[in-house]
Amino acid sequence: MTADLICVGAIAGAFGVAGEVRLKSFCSEPTDIAAYGPLLSEDGSHEYHVTLTRPVAGGLGARIKGVNTKEEADALRGITLHVPRDRLPSLPDDEFYHADLIGLSAYDPGGELIGKVTAVYNHGAGDILEISTSRHKSALLLPFTLAIVPNVDVAAGLIVVDVPDESE
Repeated sequence: MTADLICVGAIAGAFGVAGEVRLKSFCSEPTDIAAYGPLLSEDGSHEYHVTLTRPVAGGLGARIKGVNTKEEADALRGITLHVPRDRLPSLPDDEFYHADLIGLSAYDPGGELIGKVTAVYNHGAGDILEISTSRHKSALLLPFTLAIVPNVDVAAGLIVVDVPDESE
């Protein structure tokens, strides 16, 4: 993926029979996805001109310019939608785009390297960091909270992680 493109949503498939699609928005305000201008494919090679139509179960109904049939809409299922970073709003100091967290080195409070952030998940109850590490048998999945991650320094490429004891 191009480094200056940020994923803001995905096409979940057709909605109805007239070419409408169901969008999953990853924006904090879901309808903002349509305000960022044409959305781009992951590699930036395709533009998608999106017009929101209504809220639907599991996302937003939308029309994409040039998509007129259920089959055309279904063919777009799974495509992630991106925008150039410069179209997105600046964030407060204590908020981060997921793309900025992935790849950061994770250190414990004593300065020892734990691993790297490999993914950020959000299943509705808050962000979860996946940290690959050689210290543990499998990747760590930790809540992205101030108690667990007291320091994030994107410019330095690191986070400090206070991993809870397994006995807690």
